[in-house]
Amino acid sequence: MRLILLGPPGAGKGTQATRLVEKHGIVQLSTGDMLRAAVAAGTPIGLQAKAVMESGGLVSDEIVIGIIRDRIQEPDAKKGFILDGFPRTVAQAEALEGLLSKEGLKLNAVIELKVDQTKLVDRIVKRAADAQAAGQPVRKDDDPEVFKTRLAAYNRDTAAVTPFYGARGQLTVIDGMLPIDAVAQAIDAVLAG
Repeated sequence: MRLILLGPPGAGKGTQATRLVEKHGIVQLSTGDMLRAAVAAGTPIGLQAKAVMESGGLVSDEIVIGIIRDRIQEPDAKKGFILDGFPRTVAQAEALEGLLSKEGLKLNAVIELKVDQTKLVDRIVKRAADAQAAGQPVRKDDDPEVFKTRLAAYNRDTAAVTPFYGARGQLTVIDGMLPIDAVAQAIDAVLAG
């Protein structure tokens, strides 16, 4: 099983990905984690990424695709994977499509968790307030101003990936504002179909 979960930050992608990993015995591939691992391992593509990151630049799509290519060839990814944080742009989606085609692989599903962004901001503000009230540190991602910046970046860059997959007939939209269990059931129904 190979799938992509789309949706803005805070939509519940991470919660659902964790559940799917446990249920199906597949791996969650986070581009950030894969970049760090490739750099730490000193792979050829990791060395390229390290040089770019040390110079303060953004790692190119070509390097990220190379890291994904290397990662999906590892034994634990043979059963399947969930892409987390990728693709973020239409160019990345096109590059991923080319990579999977070369590898003889297809996506089983592309699922968007659709959310009301105004309510999503309220949810994050509440989550931050609850953490503070409990004496816990507020996750950096849950700082309302940081979150609004991430949401704006999603709307500017990543939201265009959804119509890319929609035009290919690969997209299923699920109401991400439903309770977690209802979202999980809807995802399971898509994957079973």
